[in-house]
Amino acid sequence: MNPVRLVVCDDHVVVRAGLLALLGSEPDIEVVGEAGSGEEAIAMAAKLRPDVVLMDLQLGDGIDGVEATRRIATTGVQVLVLTTYDTDADITRAIGAGATGYLLKAERPEELFAAIRAAAVGRTTLSAPVADRVMNQMRGTAPARLTRRETEILKLLADGIGNREISRTLFISEATVKTHLGRIYSKLGVETRAGAVAAAHELRLLP
Repeated sequence: MNPVRLVVCDDHVVVRAGLLALLGSEPDIEVVGEAGSGEEAIAMAAKLRPDVVLMDLQLGDGIDGVEATRRIATTGVQVLVLTTYDTDADITRAIGAGATGYLLKAERPEELFAAIRAAAVGRTTLSAPVADRVMNQMRGTAPARLTRRETEILKLLADGIGNREISRTLFISEATVKTHLGRIYSKLGVETRAGAVAAAHELRLLP
């Protein structure tokens, strides 16, 4: 069998180098190009006609991974998302754009190799947490169980307090606040602060 021809798209040079080194151990997977932006990935997909494009979602300035996926998928090239983001919004957008699979970077190398081979023949692979979220969305019962810290942050959001003030109040960094917010949005199936507060009131998560 011919090897799977792969283009790797990630805006971090070190990440791309690590993926190339990792994939070099698989004789049936051939990396034919690497892109650092959505624009580069689109151009390479058109020029090289790979079997699969391994796509990160967050690509810095310019076209993001979702839009790049949408444009590449229309050409018949398979796109396998490989990202650290597992929010409902990211998953929905990527799959809606035509991604064949959605894998988290925390997966074992063997899972990545298998997902690439599956994508090459049009089969879908989802990381377990992603599959759970998709099923929850389909059932219309997205989980709303918040941790104590998430509930504290949600209450401060409802009081109109910004990220910097939240970090000072709870003695955590702003980056940690943003991480918690991402998880809160994901659990509540929203994308904005206002949406989170509204959903929290609707689900009676706040006093």
